[in-house]
This record gives sequence, structure tokens and C-alpha cells, in this order.
Amino acid sequence: MMTVKLQIVIGIAILFVFAILVNMIRRRSLELKYALSWMAVLYALFIFDCSPGLLIVVSDFLGIYAPVNMIFFLGFCFSLVIIFSLTVALSRMSNRIRTLDQMVALNEKRLQELESELKKAKGNKRQEEE
Repeated sequence: MMTVKLQIVIGIAILFVFAILVNMIRRRSLELKYALSWMAVLYALFIFDCSPGLLIVVSDFLGIYAPVNMIFFLGFCFSLVIIFSLTVALSRMSNRIRTLDQMVALNEKRLQELESELKKAKGNKRQEEE
């Protein structure tokens, strides 16, 4: 079991991390859709910190021998979810970047064509003036 002093320290640390998370969302350095999973984890940790007996009940219900092992297992599952969501976001961004790159290449080609047409038109205009 955790001592009351340790529970208070962990609770303060969780609230501190939550405040940092909210501040990052407010400054728009972290999108809300990515922050929601972190908020859910902080909320669960805070609940387990406030009532450590609940951690024992849940680990017994899931058939996990030690509550600490349940925390490690949940951390591993959370890490997998984060990795999967970031992989999906990276894939989407890669597709968007590829599309933008193709659009830029087409615009550059069109710009070169227009510049060459303009040069030809200027050349024809000079010949007519002479």
C-alpha cells in the first residue's frame, strides 16, 4: 500500500502535468484530439491515487496477481494506442504532403510555360516594332 505522503506527492504531480497539458492546448502547441488520451490516463491515475483499494479490486477482477503489474500492463496498452494513433496521423500527413508536392510541381510547370509564352510574345512584339 502507498503511504498518504506518497499519495499526496503523486496527486500533486498528476495535477501539475494536467495543468501543463491544459496550457499546451491553450497555446495550441498540442491538439485536443491527441491530448484527450493523455487526459484520460491522468484522470485514471488520479482516481487510482485517491483510492488505492480500487486498484487492488480492479487487478483482482482482471486476474492480475499484483496491482503494480496491472499498472505496467495498462501503460503498455496505452503506449500501443498512442503509437497506433500517431502512425495513422503520420500516414495522413504523408499523403497530404505528397498531394501538396504534386500540386507545387504542376504549378511550377505551368509557371514555366507561362513565362516561356510571355518571352515569345515579347519577342514577337519586338519583331513587329522593327
